[in-house]
Amino acid sequence: MFSTARKKLLLDSMKSFDLLPEFEKNFKQLFKKYRTLEDDIKKFKAILLSYPTGVGKNFTIIHSEQTYKIVKARMACRALRDRSLRVVYAYTEESDKFYFIELYFKGEQVNENRRLIKEFLGRFSK
Repeated sequence: MFSTARKKLLLDSMKSFDLLPEFEKNFKQLFKKYRTLEDDIKKFKAILLSYPTGVGKNFTIIHSEQTYKIVKARMACRALRDRSLRVVYAYTEESDKFYFIELYFKGEQVNENRRLIKEFLGRFSK
């Protein structure tokens, strides 16, 4: 079970990372299946702090505007032993902040949820 103490620890470690409710829901569901997910997310965040829009073929900018860049990335998961997880996040350079929008397993969902991205852009880019 996903405890509130673990959630608090995960959230405290995210100074420049915000989790949208949909991402938190996806994380909880996937964490039940893949117990290494918390450590995998920490490693992924460390990469983002060095390379905000990613580096290499595992990162694709799917939306770019002056305030935000929306990126879809393949994330390695030790429990899966591959890069079948996808993270959709937004990065803003001016405030140096990341917004995690969606997390999903490629085997269960083919593409990112465009509705979530449009909702994010409608709420945050003004």
